[in-house]
Amino acid sequence: MPITHVNFFQIAHNLAYGSYTSASYATLQQLAAHVWFWVVIVGYALSGIGFFLVIYTTRKIFDLRARESEYYGAVLIAPEAEIGTNPRWQHIESLVADMSASEWREAIIEADIMLDDLLTKQGYTGEGVGEKLKAVEPSDFDTLQDAWEAHKVRNQIAHEGSSFDLSETLARRTIARYEAVFREFKVI
Repeated sequence: MPITHVNFFQIAHNLAYGSYTSASYATLQQLAAHVWFWVVIVGYALSGIGFFLVIYTTRKIFDLRARESEYYGAVLIAPEAEIGTNPRWQHIESLVADMSASEWREAIIEADIMLDDLLTKQGYTGEGVGEKLKAVEPSDFDTLQDAWEAHKVRNQIAHEGSSFDLSETLARRTIARYEAVFREFKVI
């Protein structure tokens, strides 16, 4: 006996009013089997769709990771560092080797410009070196304190000019701080 809407309503009526017979029980079993069949079919269909959705999403995630690795995995190195020597740094060292305070000032200012270029290449933004250094996470920059200390001396030179008393020791210490930063990032 095929299940129809009439049979369903008849079963519901019989259950509600207590006129429950073995024929209506068989019909109820048949209806339950029919509903269960469709539940299983829909379940398998949804499982299959879900399975393919998981595979598709996983492939897209791996593609995205590969593109991110390609994009973000590239190490930013100054072009001068690829040659093995950095002419800008050699110029700075030659300025520090002189025995003139004005040459030392120029060396520190040149090193700070080089630091600004390095920070820009690393992706930090800001009006100047100070703002870019504020954006740096300490865990990403081992020589961050050296960069700050060197930049402070540069600021004193920039603000006070020739009235700033720059000793040879302070000049060499400041250039050594810049050198530590540039060596960390393999610019020199």
